[in-house]
Amino acid sequence: MTTESHAFGDVAEPVMRWRDRVSTWSSSIAYVHTTDILIVLAAASLPWSTTALAVFMLLWLVALIPAIDWEQFILDLAQPAFALPVALVVLAVIGVAWSETDWAERLQGIKPLGKLLLLPFLLGYFQRSQRGLWVFSAFLTSCTLLMILSWIVLALPQLKLAHTASDGVPVKNYLDQSQEFVLCAFALMLPALTALRARQWRIAAGALALILLFVANMFYVVSARTALVTMPVLLVLFASLHLSRRATRLLFAVVALASLLVWTTSPYLRQRIADVRIEYRAHDTSGIASTAQRLTYWRKSVKFITEAPLIGHGTGAIRHMFTLDAVGKTGLEAEVINNPHNQTFNVAIQWGLIGILLLYAMWISHIGLFAGRDLVSWIGLAIVAQNITSSLLNSHLSDFHEGWMYVIGVGVAGGMALRARRPEKILTDACGGPSR
Repeated sequence: MTTESHAFGDVAEPVMRWRDRVSTWSSSIAYVHTTDILIVLAAASLPWSTTALAVFMLLWLVALIPAIDWEQFILDLAQPAFALPVALVVLAVIGVAWSETDWAERLQGIKPLGKLLLLPFLLGYFQRSQRGLWVFSAFLTSCTLLMILSWIVLALPQLKLAHTASDGVPVKNYLDQSQEFVLCAFALMLPALTALRARQWRIAAGALALILLFVANMFYVVSARTALVTMPVLLVLFASLHLSRRATRLLFAVVALASLLVWTTSPYLRQRIADVRIEYRAHDTSGIASTAQRLTYWRKSVKFITEAPLIGHGTGAIRHMFTLDAVGKTGLEAEVINNPHNQTFNVAIQWGLIGILLLYAMWISHIGLFAGRDLVSWIGLAIVAQNITSSLLNSHLSDFHEGWMYVIGVGVAGGMALRARRPEKILTDACGGPSR
């Protein structure tokens, strides 16, 4: 045997031992519990801390990578639900080539979509894991605690955990809080309905009580108007999927009466709606001008898109385009932003029609994951529908908080839905049982 063969053997043997250890660890019960707990902690931390979320997701990915079946992973990428999120990120990377802004802005333009790269990993993982409902339960429990604290800090602002700009918001902001509460309220509607049909009165009462508390918080404490727009959409979607015509008519009658009661008893809600007219008339940024700002952003966005309709102006070009357009102008017309508050415009300004087609194809592919009538399918469909609807008024797929709600929610629910369709995909662990 040559010296080179000895050298190769000296290197190969430790590598093989390392691979064996990794394989043993990744098939162990401790590994399964660790990876499951990390994603559960990520979901629980989402309403409270962006840093904690990032740390837990990174740790989860690091723990997951050694155990990935890369052959199966490549096969999964042939499915649109797996591939299209990656394709959208790849387009953002390629889009730096024709962007005219500086390199810092180009690289910053990739970042909002980077989280989509985790979707294939989550979808693949939860085809095997049987603890997806733990993730949703952790998120619901965390949001419930936040909702209770929201009521408390409304009366006792000194108990806020952070210096927030709105009453009744313990951490972060009312936009993120509202999106969380809407999702929790509507996710609970199917368990409440199922419990009512099974005459499980305690479970039904508990679910309905939580729904009412989440909704009441938005009507009487603090809410984003985007959330108020999303709620009717999810209500109609739920009724069309899970209620008979008679039950739908009864539900809408109850909602109409409840809406009238809320309107007459909630000065906060009346003021939020009345502000739309005031904001529409605003022509500068000195006061509340949310509605006028959006209309200005959208009008300018359409103009930018028509200038480069096919491939857009390149990654990170939004601020650059608004900067050029603001020269010599005043008021709202002079405002420079990097977020047009509409996901379609956000994508189209940078990557044109190609970006729009990928974005909409991704949404449609994810809707297709949730064709069932079970709880997981309803949660997944509600997440996608919420993101699509709210993205009419915001860039919620690109935004940090709402984007992560989408990635984790669709990843977990989508993987569970795929496993339900293909139960033979469930692997077995070292003990011979289901792997997760």
